[in-house]
Amino acid sequence: MDNFIFHNPTKLIFGKGQLKKLRDELPKYGTRVLLVYGGGSIKRSGLYDQVKAILNEIDVEVYELQGVEPNPRLSTVKKGIALCADKAIQFLLAVGGGSVIDCTKAIAVGAKFDGDPWQFITRKKQVEDALPFGTVLTLAATGSEMNPSSVITNWETHEKYGWSCAYSYPAFSILDPTFTFSVPRNQTIYGMVDMMAHVFEHYFHPTEHTPLQDRLCESILQTVIEAAPKLVDDLENYDLRETILYCGTMALNGMVSMGFNGDWASHNLEHAVSAVYDIPHGGGLAILFPNWMKHNLDVNVGRFKQMAERVFHVQSEGKTDREVACEGIESLRLFWSSIGAPSRLADYGIDDSKLNLLADRAMARGEFGQFKKLNREDVLAIYEASL
Repeated sequence: MDNFIFHNPTKLIFGKGQLKKLRDELPKYGTRVLLVYGGGSIKRSGLYDQVKAILNEIDVEVYELQGVEPNPRLSTVKKGIALCADKAIQFLLAVGGGSVIDCTKAIAVGAKFDGDPWQFITRKKQVEDALPFGTVLTLAATGSEMNPSSVITNWETHEKYGWSCAYSYPAFSILDPTFTFSVPRNQTIYGMVDMMAHVFEHYFHPTEHTPLQDRLCESILQTVIEAAPKLVDDLENYDLRETILYCGTMALNGMVSMGFNGDWASHNLEHAVSAVYDIPHGGGLAILFPNWMKHNLDVNVGRFKQMAERVFHVQSEGKTDREVACEGIESLRLFWSSIGAPSRLADYGIDDSKLNLLADRAMARGEFGQFKKLNREDVLAIYEASL
């Protein structure tokens, strides 16, 4: 494995009834708070009222930014930055899923950044500070509650990019599985696909000798595979929600990826699609990732064979390594379809009319991927296979 330094400063507060910890954590950072949330689901579930009640108890001055999009937009980030300046905000509290948290990260950094936030999102300028922020998570998916990563869409230019910095870790994150009970079936499915995709992005890397990391990745995948079919038919099962919520955090908080750099090409491919078509991120990954696997099978057949045998229990007797590997990829495709995830871009009404535009967006920063560098020809081939 490669040399590494690991540091994760986020305090994770996990379990039923843990929202009460907000009383202890938030006052450490200030009294002028910007509450950031999405389309209103936290009001329908009653979580908004619970949060506001606690904020009133600890006597902080609260301002609000609501309406964060599922693919959070630069325009919303700018609204939040303006609010921070106008109201002298000292702390941000994100209440929602990964999109709300991603938007909050960009606002927190942008509030301390001199210039257009698109400059640090596109990695053209470095940042040196951020406002502190915390999260109350309502969706198991992105892992944004315990990592520095964020994805922002510029809808005017149809560009969508991931970014991170040392200042964009949440100070604390409160995870109560009951807050995910109200997540609809389709969003629950997309979230589980997303967390599995994060693990696969780690799993497919070129670094040798990562036996423990491999096993950690495989254990998360197996746990999701075991729980997912039960959860989609029992959305208010606490034990299942708890398991999936923890899997989502562990998939992308750095714990399983020490000592190597993951691939992340499939996420880049999906970001281009959802930047143009605004489809759910998890749905796009379910379509694209198996086709990325097929396209790159011969880069390291043994890696795919290992996945097939350890994760999907494919029997190898009497089969070539390539046959076992292919069966593993097909097992993934069938699993995601079995829980209700899409399998073709056509499921979202996407045809081949904008493939060149998608390739342009995906290739905006040049060739990408760690497992195998993808060029434009590779990108088009994967998109075509996904139609």
